[in-house]
Amino acid sequence: MGEKQHRYGVTIVWTGNTGEGTARYGGYERAHEIMSPDDGEVGKPAIAGSSDPAFRGDPARWNPEELLIASLSACHQLWYLHLCAEAGIVVTAYADAAEGVMAEDAGGGGQFVSVTLRPRVTISAGSDAGQAAALHHRANAVCFIARSVTFPVDHVAAIVREPVGTSC
Repeated sequence: MGEKQHRYGVTIVWTGNTGEGTARYGGYERAHEIMSPDDGEVGKPAIAGSSDPAFRGDPARWNPEELLIASLSACHQLWYLHLCAEAGIVVTAYADAAEGVMAEDAGGGGQFVSVTLRPRVTISAGSDAGQAAALHHRANAVCFIARSVTFPVDHVAAIVREPVGTSC
């Protein structure tokens, strides 16, 4: 049986030309827009992007490093919710305070060395907290994004059980 392939596309448009292009390193902005490749026909809003402020970026815009961490966090969340639904664990709230560490070398290059996801998951009173915690490992094993990176993606999960009589 052959592999099932999915294709994804985005359009990146640089919006940081201040009039002289890249004639000077400090003379242009790192601003760009991330859009759907069909020019927004599907109604996805553009994402305002830039580089990390450490690299002359705009701190009010999302940088690629943050978007990588967001991709890992969102993929994990979606798989985790799927696995909980299959296992009969009722999740009523989920929030993640994820963090990544990138090491920059002397030549200016760098790479991520780790990402830590810190999901705080609220489950119904009748759900199994031990199984809910264990499913984070399974979610990591099947998350498409986590399986595609070369650095560790760690999980420091907190499972909170709702008091009896308050679940949906």
